[in-house]
Amino acid sequence: MTTGEILTLLRNEKEVGQKELASFLKLSIGTVSNYENDVHSPDLLTLCRLADYYGVTTDYLLGRTSFRHDPKVLNRHITKEYTVTDILNTILKFDTNSLSQLMDYAGYLQSRKQNVS
Repeated sequence: MTTGEILTLLRNEKEVGQKELASFLKLSIGTVSNYENDVHSPDLLTLCRLADYYGVTTDYLLGRTSFRHDPKVLNRHITKEYTVTDILNTILKFDTNSLSQLMDYAGYLQSRKQNVS
């Protein structure tokens, strides 16, 4: 997807019009339309403001990643000791076999939780 397509998708998901977004960004409706139609690209400051407004990363807006969550999620503590980033960094070091075993165990834990509920 292009940046314009991503911006349109996010705006529609948030159920705001171009006029409302333009007002928030202090831009014209035409400028917002040009961004969404890939006529022009937002400058860096506007790109950051759009990322904050939609709660996504700038890389997501640029189509560089499919990770669309607010970067603050990565710093969220899953337990007292571990953040999401800690867990991701650990998982990324696993070989294929270990990763497969981890996913099997996670599936087991989920099914066990569902059976208790």
